[in-house]
Amino acid sequence: MLLKLAWKNVWRNRLRSGIMVAAMVFGLLGVILMVGFVTAMADSMLENAIQYQTANLQIHNPDFLVNEELGAWLPRADATAQAIKALPGVSGVTVRHVVDGMMASAASTRGVRINGINIKDEAGVTSLRDSLVEGRLLPEKGRNPILVSRRSAHKLNLRVGSKIVLTFSDIEGEVSGAAFRVCGFFNTPSSGFDESNVYVRRADLMGYTGLAQSHEIAVRLTDGDSIDALKPYVVAAVGSSGLVQDWGEVQPVLAALKGTMHISNSIIIGIFVMALGFGIINIMLMSVFERTREFGMLMAVGMTGGRVLRLVVMESLMLGGVGSLVGLAASGLMIAITANVGLPFGNMAEGLGVFGVDTVLYPEVPISTYLGTLAMLLVTSVLAALYPARQILKKRLSEALAEKH
Repeated sequence: MLLKLAWKNVWRNRLRSGIMVAAMVFGLLGVILMVGFVTAMADSMLENAIQYQTANLQIHNPDFLVNEELGAWLPRADATAQAIKALPGVSGVTVRHVVDGMMASAASTRGVRINGINIKDEAGVTSLRDSLVEGRLLPEKGRNPILVSRRSAHKLNLRVGSKIVLTFSDIEGEVSGAAFRVCGFFNTPSSGFDESNVYVRRADLMGYTGLAQSHEIAVRLTDGDSIDALKPYVVAAVGSSGLVQDWGEVQPVLAALKGTMHISNSIIIGIFVMALGFGIINIMLMSVFERTREFGMLMAVGMTGGRVLRLVVMESLMLGGVGSLVGLAASGLMIAITANVGLPFGNMAEGLGVFGVDTVLYPEVPISTYLGTLAMLLVTSVLAALYPARQILKKRLSEALAEKH
């Protein structure tokens, strides 16, 4: 009986209830899309960092992490890399010879991190091969080929085949350098990474620095989620010759962002639910006060205060429940569509590239977020009914019957 009466009371004023439901639906559409967008952006930053920069694990000389000096090399780097590659769950290992230097063309000069690599090993760890947009990767033959980013090429006015000069310090601390010829251009989602990195053959860079050692080992795992289980085996293979770090230790900012994502999404949803609660309170206050005399008559014929309270709570719960279910259903449909077709950012893409974010994002919202939001909205609807119900129950029967609206 109370359920039927509560449902009829909710839609007694269809315009008012319809506006409230519409507000909930459009509010949920905006909030869920924002949550999906923020989550997709964080996932894109993390995936691109692992895919193009950090890999899953990195090994360095501890001194190299303090100051990237040429002399802070890894002992037995190649042998260590082979031992790690033999471990189960490891899909690729690359050894890098790294030095900071200057890159100069006829048009401009800029500071860069020069990565001496074996292109076959690098292709098994990072997506450098997939990021090639013009020319070719470092060939095994030919004199001093170099791979630069397309962003750097625009600023230094380079073409495939152009000659550039790299200048750096050798192992003796003397200024050294050589001319290299551009063999191709790469382009990753991170503009900062592109502008500060170039790739040359490891053997070439070793020859010019006078150091037949390397500074960095990057490891790619078959399953990135198994990093905690596999890291101890990699540490055992490395021994005391180097420090093993996972991507979170290499990129602590991204790790912190990933760790706080759930909290930030909960705060966004919580603020929306709180604002929505005040809206429901307002609707219920108007609905209750305009029916004060009606409640008085119900209590006069024997309805107890507890039943009146349950009636008001049911009305609020039905109003919030309808808006929540319709809004979440529409939000789920919207996320499913955008997750399939993506959200392109057009002119914003260049700005997002600073953070290593893809130009097209595919929002995804876990089912737990929908269920948590629904639970919060239903609880808020119940709480929003308590104050209006208390106001009507505070009135004496004679006052309620005499009330006119």
